[in-house]
Amino acid sequence: MTPFAILSLIVIYFGLLFLISHVVSKKNSGNDAFFKANKNSKWYLVAFGMIGTALSGVTFISVPGEVGNPDLQFKYFQFILGNAIGFIIVAKVLLPLYYRMNLTSIYGYIEQRLGVISYKTAATIFLISRTIGSAFRLYLVVIVLQRYVFEYYGIPFTFTVLMSLLLIFAYTYRGGLKTIIITDTLQTFFLVSSVFLTIFFICRSLDLSIVSAFEEVKNSSYSKIFFFEDYLKGNYFWKQLLGGIFTTIAMVGLDQDLMQKNLSCKNIGEAQKNMYTFTGIFVIINIFFLSVGALLYIYAAKNGIDVPNDLITGKPRTDLLFPEIAFHHLSLFPAIVFLLGLTAATFATTDSALTALTTSFCVDFLGMDKEENLNKPNIVRKRHLVHIGFSFLMFLVIVIFNSFNDSSVVAMIFTVASYTYGPLLGLYAFGLFMKSKTVNDKLVPVICVAAPLITFLINENFKTRPNGYVFSYEIIIVNGLITFLGLLLISRPAIKETRF
Repeated sequence: MTPFAILSLIVIYFGLLFLISHVVSKKNSGNDAFFKANKNSKWYLVAFGMIGTALSGVTFISVPGEVGNPDLQFKYFQFILGNAIGFIIVAKVLLPLYYRMNLTSIYGYIEQRLGVISYKTAATIFLISRTIGSAFRLYLVVIVLQRYVFEYYGIPFTFTVLMSLLLIFAYTYRGGLKTIIITDTLQTFFLVSSVFLTIFFICRSLDLSIVSAFEEVKNSSYSKIFFFEDYLKGNYFWKQLLGGIFTTIAMVGLDQDLMQKNLSCKNIGEAQKNMYTFTGIFVIINIFFLSVGALLYIYAAKNGIDVPNDLITGKPRTDLLFPEIAFHHLSLFPAIVFLLGLTAATFATTDSALTALTTSFCVDFLGMDKEENLNKPNIVRKRHLVHIGFSFLMFLVIVIFNSFNDSSVVAMIFTVASYTYGPLLGLYAFGLFMKSKTVNDKLVPVICVAAPLITFLINENFKTRPNGYVFSYEIIIVNGLITFLGLLLISRPAIKETRF
């Protein structure tokens, strides 16, 4: 597939998104539509659209790429099982809380429970976490576009990043969540179709039926799921499962991005129905992503294809195996299918994140949801400026990250999340389980900065010991627990027990 063909497809794709955005935002460009989609989203559209937001280009490329590592293989599915349990906990515990309090920003709970400084701290943690995480996700697809399209035209990496973010800004800045729910539904359709069609095309290239392909995957050296052999290793089952549960609670239940979509449903019943449906689809689609990974390595082995090297470090980069095979070793139509899936997965995540970041800052720091601010002049213009600000901030993070990263993006994202979302886990755990206590509000930022630092030191100390314990995703539990204990140290009896 030529660079011009890829570029033409991207232009058509974004043209379709702009058309949807124009139609949706024509009648819904106010703050209520931007922040809450007028509180009338259909649960089935939210559930389906959330798949694209939750998976991203990381799942599309990095997860299949990691299957070739003998210590990983289908290890990621252990984490996915933990995710599924975490989604159910979010639906049963956190969603009812948010609906009872009628929240626009979920961090309003912390304000009512612990105080204004704690509230601003929680919102700041989200802004930092989501900006970094979303930048990493977008970074992955920009690498692919740069390598297979823009490098050919001599366009620098920074310009590719900037144009990607400008395109996302252009179709989200007016309609916000109202637009995102529609565009993400379309993008999820492309993503899911791409997964199944990719499996079909690779099977056809290997002269395998779908049934024999899954038999081939099952009997290959890539399909080991459960690792119980060594609890010291990062792939140990219980580490992955527990890490999946608590990472999901933190990165979904305590994250404004995915919760903002849930809160746009009419009532708690529809929001929970959305979460249960989403959980089932999420687990199934990840099984297929891992299967794609095994099939890619089987195909590469049979055709003498090596894992491509990173353009900067010169080291093999598993993230690039999928695009390498799709663009250079399969026919035109499979390449188009891959590109649509990758683009949909990545931009569905990034557009949603930019909307959530804008919402959080506008609500948590500028108070735009307050009745006295709703009719202020230039309030929508101010929201547009915030949207631009976060787009530029994400641009800076990607450029900085590109200058030093040489590891799989999926590992990097969850490593960062473990340190940044841990304090949110501790804050909410304290608020929910210590109802007879409150905290010294002014000291909360200190605890939320100290906890990740202590967690990092613990992790480094364990790694350097002979035959030491290797933390995996469960490091977020340690981080949350340290935050919780720190909050206990600065706590005092509440004047009256909270009902939240």
